[in-house]
Parts: sequence; structure tokens; C-alpha cells
Amino acid sequence: MLAMVNRVVLPEHHINAESGEVESGTIDEKRAEAIRRLAVKELLRQRARAIGIKTERRLDAAIDELLAVEVEVPEATDETCRRYFDANRERFCTPVTVDMAHILLAAAPDDPEGRADARERADALIEQLQTKPERFAELARAHSHCPSAAAGGALGWIGRGQTVPELESVVLRMDAGVGGRPVETRYGYHIVRVDDRRGGAPLAYVDVQAMIADYLHDRSWRRAISQYVRVLASEAELSGVELETVDNPLVQ
Repeated sequence: MLAMVNRVVLPEHHINAESGEVESGTIDEKRAEAIRRLAVKELLRQRARAIGIKTERRLDAAIDELLAVEVEVPEATDETCRRYFDANRERFCTPVTVDMAHILLAAAPDDPEGRADARERADALIEQLQTKPERFAELARAHSHCPSAAAGGALGWIGRGQTVPELESVVLRMDAGVGGRPVETRYGYHIVRVDDRRGGAPLAYVDVQAMIADYLHDRSWRRAISQYVRVLASEAELSGVELETVDNPLVQ
């Protein structure tokens, strides 16, 4: 089935090219996401032309102009920012870094048997380390599939954005010591040890007010854009395209 927006066909070569930009999913899922992205852009292109914005040469600039005209997002007030700060104080601290080591039992994401075996071996090593934590470096050299094995698993000081999110979310919250459970990531299972940590001191509201205002404005902007696109989709004739719509385009 052809993918069409108000009887305008989304070219197959555009869909194939856009599919290559979709980072994850099956072939069918990537294709569906590519069609969704192109359909949204086509909806915005058609709306821009409808209100007299030229779209022939710089479509992205035309879309930006359209959104500036038709999507209004109020600035975050000081009261709103302070309320968000009070409700999320744990997020506003000095950056945390940890001096850490790990043992990686590698397994591919698409190898369930290999991952099950890696998890079992990780559990067995953790059981040994619970009684003899001083053996961590020895076991890292013997079992870890990371180049850090040569250094006894030591990775040094790690901060936000310096390792994969799955591992980061655990180690940056850990106290010193060996973790009681392996950490699963795209690479396999990690046995982690935190030797020291720095940072985590609470920040004052005045230090983060501007950052919170920017975050809240960006969040409101994304919500407003999403709602705007759903309204356009509700008013459009779509074929071979799956887009969220609203029941009543007049209610935004």
C-alpha cells in the first residue's frame, strides 16, 4: 500500500533513505517509523504552503517559521520552576563521579543462551566476591572480556555520559563496594565495584533556575508540537500511514 498524506505519495526512495536513519527496531518497525516521520514533515509542509509560507527551497526553515506562527508556548514562571525544583531536589546536585572497576561477561544482545550463561557466571563470581572481595582484580584478569582486565578491571573515574546508560544509572548511585547483583547492558553482564565517589552535594535553587526554565519550556514545546501534529493528522486524509490523532481537532 502506498503511503499518502492528502493524496500526496511519500516516495519509496525517501522511505528507504529515512529507514536507514532509524536507529533500532526490525525492518518493518524501521519502515513504519520512517513513514511516520516523513508523513509528519509532509503534513507540516502542506500546512506551511496553505498559510503562504514558501517551502520550495528550505523546507526545514519553512517548518520552523510555521511552528513559530502557529504554536505558542508560554514561558515557565518562577513559581512553576520553584515547584519543579522542590519536587525534584534529588536531581539538582553537583556532578557525581565514581572510581570504579568491573568484570564484563560478554554476550550479544541477540544471543539469549549466551546471555543466560553470562548471567549465571556473573552470579557465581559475585558469590565468590561476597566472601573474598580482595580477589576482584584476580577474577577480572581471569574472566573479564573488557580490555580493562589487564588492569584488574579498573576503569578509573567515571562520570555521566562516559559509559553506557544502563551501567551509568547503577554505578553513579552505588555506595563503595562490590555490587550485589550483576548489571545487564547491551554488552553482557557487569560485576561492578565502586572504590570512591565524589560530588552529589545539593545545589541551591538560584544555581539551577535558568536550567529548569529551559527544561520546562522545552518540555512544553515538545508537547505543543505533538498536539499540533495530532490536530493536523485529524484533519488530513491519510493512507498507509499511522499517526496519532485527536477526537476533536478544535479541542487542543
